[in-house]
Amino acid sequence: MGYFIFTFRLKLMQFLAEQAAALFQISLSPEQLAQFDTYARELADWSQRMNLTAITELQAVQVRHFLDSLSVVKAIKPFTNMRVIDIGTGAGFPGLPLKITFPEIRMTLMEATGKKITFLQHVIDTLGLKDVKTLNARAEDAGQMPQHRGKYDLVVARSVARMPVLAEYMLPLAKVNGRCIAMKGETASEEANDSKRALALLGGKLDGITALQLPEVADAHYLVTIQKIAATPSAYPRKPGMPSQKPLA
Repeated sequence: MGYFIFTFRLKLMQFLAEQAAALFQISLSPEQLAQFDTYARELADWSQRMNLTAITELQAVQVRHFLDSLSVVKAIKPFTNMRVIDIGTGAGFPGLPLKITFPEIRMTLMEATGKKITFLQHVIDTLGLKDVKTLNARAEDAGQMPQHRGKYDLVVARSVARMPVLAEYMLPLAKVNGRCIAMKGETASEEANDSKRALALLGGKLDGITALQLPEVADAHYLVTIQKIAATPSAYPRKPGMPSQKPLA
């Protein structure tokens, strides 16, 4: 019975495989699809007990969480030993889907809520993922930690804050010549324009805005890409709460 259930679940995950190939030229193995399936089941189970996500139906999870996370590849191609940090990862998006798909990258999942860190570590252990760590911290604190400041090739964030605030969270963590990618909705261009002063202060430069459309989703999604062109001044990020209270806009 277990084998037939497993086979049935993998057939349901074929939608993810087909769309990942069509949209992003990503080939997912049966083992990776099984990991995604386990992740989806754990997400639905834990969401009954804590505030992780309201989206738990398998098809919706494949689109709104998994494919959305993988869309990052439209802006940058992961490479071996690439150091990536996911700011405010929540239930692991986009960091965990990227790690499952590209096991050769080195992922840090940063989240300020301890209960969510517990869930993330459970998923990491359950899936047997290597070279992925959790960091229970706020972005303002992490950006001043020597082991994290200026250490990452790629900094990603989904639905964390508006761009003038998010830039102060992201850029201190990126290496010079690294990239930051903010996953945004319809306000992407407006927010990018509003962040010009913040980028200039923090050592960043707008690299582009990539539009994409997910299957069965009416609203468009955008990837705002920022290049780190100079070291961020030591005064940034400011103390916790200050970036959101007094944005660099």
